Parts: sequence; structure tokens; C-alpha cells
Amino acid sequence: MSPTESIQSTTQQWTTICPLDRILPNTGVCALINGQQIAVFRVGEGTDVCAIENYDPFSKAYVLSRGIVGDRNGIPKVASPIYKQNFSLLTGECLDDSTVKLRTFSAQVVDGQVQVNV
Repeated sequence: MSPTESIQSTTQQWTTICPLDRILPNTGVCALINGQQIAVFRVGEGTDVCAIENYDPFSKAYVLSRGIVGDRNGIPKVASPIYKQNFSLLTGECLDDSTVKLRTFSAQVVDGQVQVNV
């Protein structure tokens, strides 16, 4: 094992959120991990999941997990439920204002359980 592999494996902090079937396709849930609100989205009918911070900087409210999931030109996105700004679920970039970007987190499904790396 190289020194890089050792560092990466010790910094991985995967937290199990819930079973995948608890998140309906194209919806999100909010998880509180280490005091941070994380919006976790199931994209489509399969096992694709994405995670971004739940804070909407335009409305200054923790609401993005309740947004509308869709895509813009093939990019999975969520529209804020308040002022409708769209955020890429892959990069966190606001698709309506490129000067605004949210934190993203790695997400995966293991044995039917949704996990987020914070």
C-alpha cells in the first residue's frame, strides 16, 4: 500500500443515512452529520445518489432537500423550493448564477444503504 492509499483510507468517514428504498426516486432527504445539514438525493429509479449542503444561500434557509430534482442539459440538478435557483448535484454550482457554489459530498449505496462521506 502506498502512503497515499493509506491516507485516503483513514480519511474516509462514511456515514449510513438510511436504506435506499426510503428515498423515493427523484426526491431528497436531509441528514444531520457532525452538525451539518446534508441534502441527499436519489437521482432516477436506480442507485444513483448525490449529496450537497442543504443550505440555500439565496433564501438563507436549510431547504434544498425539499427541492425539485431534475436535469438541465443532462446535468442532474435540484431547484430550490423557495426562489427556484437550480444547483448541479454533481458540482454544487448554481446553474443560474455561476458565482455561487455549494459544497458537495461523496455519496454511495452499499448493500442497499445510502452512505455519505463528510
